[in-house]
Amino acid sequence: MGPEVLLSAMHLENEDYIDTLNIHSDCTVINQCDRECVRRSVREAAPPFNVTYVETKERGLSKSRNMALKYASDPVCILCDNDVEYVGDYDRIINDAFATYDADIIVFFIKRPERSRPVFTRPRKMGYLSVLKIFSPEIAFRRESIAPIAFNELFGAGARFFLGEENIFLYECLKRHKKIVYVPEMIAKVRDEESTWFKGYNREFFVSRGANYEAMAGSLSILLMLQFAIRKRSLYRKSCTTVCAIRAMLDGRRQYLGLCREKK
Repeated sequence: MGPEVLLSAMHLENEDYIDTLNIHSDCTVINQCDRECVRRSVREAAPPFNVTYVETKERGLSKSRNMALKYASDPVCILCDNDVEYVGDYDRIINDAFATYDADIIVFFIKRPERSRPVFTRPRKMGYLSVLKIFSPEIAFRRESIAPIAFNELFGAGARFFLGEENIFLYECLKRHKKIVYVPEMIAKVRDEESTWFKGYNREFFVSRGANYEAMAGSLSILLMLQFAIRKRSLYRKSCTTVCAIRAMLDGRRQYLGLCREKK
């Protein structure tokens, strides 16, 4: 029974962890740990649902997302992190939305400490600017629609650049003319836990942000860097100057372009 929840996690003991997230639809769990295995089971519930549990020694959030996409089988899937707790009828909300809207991707609302209300109050089509406000577990999609598209494994927690993988993914979807719709219905909340990846507005943050903008927007990346440095000044001013932030983002852009040249 869908939607299929694609959970990326690390160092779980077993698949029973999904119960703490209130998952009660089909689920693929990618557990990055020190073991290798794949097992499938049927979870006894009303109604029962399928669980694919994958243990892997690979590291990196985007690698985990791509692996989950490979193992997924339901028509509709939603990304998930291990600090997301779903509302009781999340499955109905997601399925009803895909039955209502002609969309390849639907973005829902997940309540979290930094965002207590939906980005938009009404359903609407999303574009290049609005998708910048979204984070991964809010993203659900028709699996076949996004099948050719993968997460950039240079980005995300545990990768060379530790943020922005969902923005790059959504930009790639838009470039391929995929329709993205925002539906302001709450499907989950994020537990109030300390972030495992955000350590403040330090140099590493700005380097990753600069690389992220280049991967997303190419020749427009410098404009995105400038607007970020100006618009978010109040958030980072205690950590560094605007000039230092821009220089670090430009360095991240250079690093990313260098890695791209090495791959050719």
